[in-house]
Amino acid sequence: MVSDEADPTVVHSLAVTTDDVVTAIEANVRRDAGAVLRVTPPFSGRMRARIHVEHDDDPPEPLCVPPERFVESVPPFPSPDATEDELRADPDVSYTTSRHRRRHEAAVEEWRASIREATLDRITVRTGDGPHEVRVSWLG
Repeated sequence: MVSDEADPTVVHSLAVTTDDVVTAIEANVRRDAGAVLRVTPPFSGRMRARIHVEHDDDPPEPLCVPPERFVESVPPFPSPDATEDELRADPDVSYTTSRHRRRHEAAVEEWRASIREATLDRITVRTGDGPHEVRVSWLG
Protein backbone atom coordinates (compact mmCIF):
# COMPACT_ATOMS: atom_id res chain seq x y z
CA MET A 1 0.00 0.00 0.00
CA VAL A 2 1.28 3.46 -0.91
CA SER A 3 1.30 6.06 1.85
CA ASP A 4 -0.51 9.36 1.20
CA GLU A 5 2.86 11.11 1.11
CA ALA A 6 3.89 8.97 -1.90
CA ASP A 7 0.43 8.88 -3.56
CA PRO A 8 0.06 11.59 -6.25
CA THR A 9 -3.71 11.07 -6.37
CA VAL A 10 -4.03 13.04 -3.10
CA VAL A 11 -3.06 16.16 -5.06
CA HIS A 12 -6.13 18.19 -5.97
CA SER A 13 -4.48 21.47 -6.98
CA LEU A 14 -1.22 22.42 -8.69
CA ALA A 15 0.24 25.92 -8.39
CA VAL A 16 2.49 26.83 -11.31
CA THR A 17 3.88 30.02 -12.82
CA THR A 18 2.82 30.96 -16.32
CA ASP A 19 6.46 31.77 -17.12
CA ASP A 20 7.58 28.24 -16.12
CA VAL A 21 5.01 26.70 -18.48
CA VAL A 22 5.98 29.03 -21.35
CA THR A 23 9.71 28.44 -20.76
CA ALA A 24 9.31 24.66 -20.60
CA ILE A 25 7.18 24.52 -23.75
CA GLU A 26 9.67 26.75 -25.59
CA ALA A 27 12.60 24.56 -24.49
CA ASN A 28 10.79 21.49 -25.80
CA VAL A 29 9.79 23.13 -29.09
CA ARG A 30 13.21 24.66 -29.81
CA ARG A 31 15.47 21.78 -28.76
CA ASP A 32 13.40 18.85 -27.47
CA ALA A 33 14.80 19.45 -23.97
CA GLY A 34 12.52 17.05 -22.11
CA ALA A 35 11.33 19.85 -19.83
CA VAL A 36 8.45 19.00 -17.49
CA LEU A 37 6.75 20.61 -14.52
CA ARG A 38 7.74 18.47 -11.56
CA VAL A 39 5.89 17.94 -8.31
CA THR A 40 8.02 16.23 -5.67
CA PRO A 41 6.88 14.05 -2.77
CA PRO A 42 5.74 14.14 -0.08
CA PHE A 43 2.41 14.82 -1.76
CA SER A 44 -0.43 16.83 -0.25
CA GLY A 45 -3.63 18.40 -1.53
CA ARG A 46 -2.07 21.60 -2.91
CA MET A 47 1.35 21.32 -4.52
CA ARG A 48 3.73 23.56 -6.46
CA ALA A 49 4.93 22.44 -9.90
CA ARG A 50 8.37 23.68 -10.94
CA ILE A 51 10.24 23.45 -14.23
CA HIS A 52 12.63 20.51 -14.44
CA VAL A 53 14.37 18.33 -17.04
CA GLU A 54 12.93 14.84 -16.67
CA HIS A 55 15.12 11.91 -15.61
CA ASP A 56 14.79 8.77 -13.49
CA ASP A 57 14.51 9.31 -9.73
CA ASP A 58 14.52 7.00 -6.74
CA PRO A 59 11.08 6.15 -5.27
CA PRO A 60 8.84 7.74 -4.36
CA GLU A 61 8.80 9.14 -7.84
CA PRO A 62 7.90 12.77 -8.45
CA LEU A 63 4.92 13.63 -10.56
CA CYS A 64 6.24 14.91 -13.92
CA VAL A 65 3.71 16.83 -16.01
CA PRO A 66 4.47 17.75 -19.62
CA PRO A 67 4.07 21.54 -19.89
CA GLU A 68 1.85 21.15 -22.94
CA ARG A 69 -0.87 19.72 -20.64
CA PHE A 70 -1.31 23.15 -19.04
CA VAL A 71 -2.52 24.77 -22.29
CA GLU A 72 -5.28 24.18 -24.83
CA SER A 73 -2.82 23.76 -27.71
CA VAL A 74 0.69 24.79 -28.69
CA PRO A 75 0.87 26.80 -31.92
CA PRO A 76 3.82 26.28 -34.28
CA PHE A 77 6.94 28.11 -33.13
CA PRO A 78 7.93 30.92 -35.52
CA SER A 79 11.01 30.03 -37.52
CA PRO A 80 13.58 32.63 -38.59
CA ASP A 81 13.10 31.47 -42.19
CA ALA A 82 9.34 32.07 -42.08
CA THR A 83 9.91 35.48 -40.50
CA GLU A 84 12.37 36.36 -43.27
CA ASP A 85 9.92 35.20 -45.96
CA GLU A 86 7.18 37.40 -44.48
CA LEU A 87 9.50 40.39 -44.32
CA ARG A 88 10.71 39.95 -47.90
CA ALA A 89 7.10 39.56 -49.11
CA ASP A 90 6.15 42.96 -47.64
CA PRO A 91 6.44 45.45 -50.54
CA ASP A 92 6.43 48.42 -48.16
CA VAL A 93 9.53 47.34 -46.21
CA SER A 94 13.05 46.68 -47.40
CA TYR A 95 14.91 43.72 -45.94
CA THR A 96 17.74 44.27 -43.47
CA THR A 97 19.18 41.82 -40.96
CA SER A 98 18.33 44.23 -38.16
CA ARG A 99 14.71 44.46 -39.30
CA HIS A 100 14.60 40.67 -39.66
CA ARG A 101 15.89 40.19 -36.09
CA ARG A 102 13.36 42.66 -34.66
CA ARG A 103 10.48 41.10 -36.57
CA HIS A 104 11.48 37.59 -35.47
CA GLU A 105 11.78 38.70 -31.82
CA ALA A 106 8.28 40.18 -32.10
CA ALA A 107 6.96 36.92 -33.60
CA VAL A 108 8.46 34.93 -30.71
CA GLU A 109 6.89 37.31 -28.17
CA GLU A 110 3.51 36.90 -29.89
CA TRP A 111 3.96 33.11 -29.71
CA ARG A 112 4.73 33.33 -25.97
CA ALA A 113 1.67 35.53 -25.44
CA SER A 114 -0.51 32.99 -27.25
CA ILE A 115 0.69 30.29 -24.83
CA ARG A 116 -0.13 32.52 -21.85
CA GLU A 117 -3.64 33.08 -23.25
CA ALA A 118 -4.28 29.34 -23.76
CA THR A 119 -3.83 28.23 -20.13
CA LEU A 120 -6.28 25.75 -18.62
CA ASP A 121 -7.94 25.78 -15.19
CA ARG A 122 -8.01 21.97 -14.90
CA ILE A 123 -5.65 19.33 -16.29
CA THR A 124 -5.29 15.57 -16.20
CA VAL A 125 -2.02 14.11 -14.94
CA ARG A 126 -0.84 10.52 -15.30
CA THR A 127 -0.26 8.53 -12.15
CA GLY A 128 0.48 4.89 -11.45
CA ASP A 129 -3.24 4.49 -10.75
CA GLY A 130 -4.26 6.08 -14.06
CA PRO A 131 -5.41 9.58 -15.06
CA HIS A 132 -6.06 12.05 -12.24
CA GLU A 133 -7.69 15.47 -12.71
CA VAL A 134 -6.37 18.47 -10.75
CA ARG A 135 -7.18 22.17 -10.57
CA VAL A 136 -4.49 24.61 -11.71
CA SER A 137 -3.70 27.75 -9.70
CA TRP A 138 -1.74 30.18 -11.87
CA LEU A 139 1.03 32.23 -10.27
CA GLY A 140 2.26 35.35 -12.05
